[in-house]
Amino acid sequence: MITLSSDFGSPYPAAMKGVVLQTIDARLVDIAHDLPRQDVRAAAFWLREVVPYFPPAVHLAVVDPGVGTDRSAVVVRAGSHAIVAPDNGVAVPAARRIAGDAADIDVFEIDVEDPASATFHGRDVFAPAAADIHERGVDTFDQYPEYEPTADYERVSFPAPAVTDGGAAGTVIAVDGFGNAITNLPGEIVADRVGDTVEVDGVATPVRRSYAHTDPGQRLLTVGSHGNVELAVNRGRGDDAFGVSAGDEVTVVW
Repeated sequence: MITLSSDFGSPYPAAMKGVVLQTIDARLVDIAHDLPRQDVRAAAFWLREVVPYFPPAVHLAVVDPGVGTDRSAVVVRAGSHAIVAPDNGVAVPAARRIAGDAADIDVFEIDVEDPASATFHGRDVFAPAAADIHERGVDTFDQYPEYEPTADYERVSFPAPAVTDGGAAGTVIAVDGFGNAITNLPGEIVADRVGDTVEVDGVATPVRRSYAHTDPGQRLLTVGSHGNVELAVNRGRGDDAFGVSAGDEVTVVW
């Protein structure tokens, strides 16, 4: 199995699939091609939340604002999974989640010959590498000289929240398709405040177990399936209601 993730929209992912299928007969599964464009941190968050639910596979992940520069192409191996991606850190959080221990991650730089295009390495670099690794096997591809072990690779870090007795300050990491603004605040900080009202950036906001525990159109603060605090609206968009987007700071006071 090869999964595919990108910020390409359509039709570019089809070209990557075509390259893979010219080489091998593999099951191809799309994770998403509407990842936030050129937002490596948000893409890394979503890959971390989705990829570990797959059985062993090769994962092709391309969110690559540095395409055409001297950034490297890498394979990040965690257990029986391999993530083929640009060396900008997008693959690392998912690999760490799979491995459960950063020491169990192996990173290999891909020896890339001159690609056909300077702007579409998803097709010309990463798709061929994913097909090759799938064919050779996740456990054995590193026996070939095209893959050089490296400890010098990029990491993505998620900002740490500041939590005090009176509240918390955090950052919006990503906004999902429903408009839920997902923060880096851990859900535990509101675990015993469900039913209460807090202030989010100075505006009174109820803490609720889920969206339907408020009236349609009402703002709320809840804990998403990822375990983080999110700002939401029942049957509406939290990002619009709270006036936030990825990267914005958020303050919660109780």
